Amino acid sequence: MRDISTQTYYVFIVDDDDAVRDGLGQVMEVAGFNYQTFESAEHFLQAYCPGKNGCLVLDLNMPDMTGDELQTELIRRDIHLPIIFLTGYGDIPTTVRVIKAGAVDFLTKPVSSKLLIERVRDVLEQEARKNEDSLLAHQALCRRLSGLTTRESEVMSLVVTGHSNKEIARQLGISHRTVEVHRARVMEKTGATSLLELARLCETCRLTPENTLPSEPE
Repeated sequence: MRDISTQTYYVFIVDDDDAVRDGLGQVMEVAGFNYQTFESAEHFLQAYCPGKNGCLVLDLNMPDMTGDELQTELIRRDIHLPIIFLTGYGDIPTTVRVIKAGAVDFLTKPVSSKLLIERVRDVLEQEARKNEDSLLAHQALCRRLSGLTTRESEVMSLVVTGHSNKEIARQLGISHRTVEVHRARVMEKTGATSLLELARLCETCRLTPENTLPSEPE
């Protein structure tokens, strides 16, 4: 099994009870996890930086915005932090609802430190593994583009922005036939089977006409 590091991951604790927050924070600190505590769902939403890796240890019954309402809002904002619900007042319908919405666990207070640490560690390791796999897949996609010549990259950028072969030839000062050759080579080297797939590949690797290299002589 790969050695997966979770050192850059955070446990975000959201609970309106001061004593519970302090106690959970101590548990996370002893376990060696990075953590942050928040007194309300609103406070968390104001402070959280999208893209920061970790998981939520989330109280369910809180004033103003409840834990399941925060879950709904995160989904609406396209923020996909794994959530471990921790509550003293759980019921079966609520448990089913939040699990169906994507929560990874639903624990009842009081929970043993050992169990909570195990669940948090499992979740963080799964997140780290998923993100590493995603990075490797992204790098593999971008390697398809790294094999293109400068001219092929220019042609590709113009193709995916909707320019015709005739327009590309005129803009680059090359023949229509040369554009066709470069275009065919782009499709072959990238493995794209359609212009839509090629455009998605460029978007994934953040390749745009503005960041292609200047043209080299033919």
